Amino acid sequence: MSFSDLFDNEFKSRNKGHFSSIVRVATADGALSPEEKLFLDKLAHNLEISPLEYEEILENPMKYPINPPYLYTQRLERLYDLSRMVFADHVLGQRQKDILMKFAVALGFTPSNVRYIVDKALSLLVQNVDLDTFIFEMQHMNK
Repeated sequence: MSFSDLFDNEFKSRNKGHFSSIVRVATADGALSPEEKLFLDKLAHNLEISPLEYEEILENPMKYPINPPYLYTQRLERLYDLSRMVFADHVLGQRQKDILMKFAVALGFTPSNVRYIVDKALSLLVQNVDLDTFIFEMQHMNK
């Protein structure tokens, strides 16, 4: 196996883990809304998830572990995706927020301030910010 094959496999594995964590959030309330389904379809395409992998992950999202990224910016990108999924149908209950906090901790955010981070992330989504604005605001929220 070549070095590039190892890189490709690791990259695909991370993408599957990221996608499966978002599917877990999406299916936490039982059923996918049309908005959630549309978001998953776009995200699967962007993450290069094949149709077969897509169906497999929808069937069993627990199959792939959450692989927290090393870089803070990458963690924010994943938090952005997860937050968008939680807010996809514009209904935000305590259950969705609790799930998002669990995933934020799994992504490597500090448990002592995860509630603040999640609240800030969701408030930015209410404002309909893009990814770049989200990252900027999250990086500068304590300054």
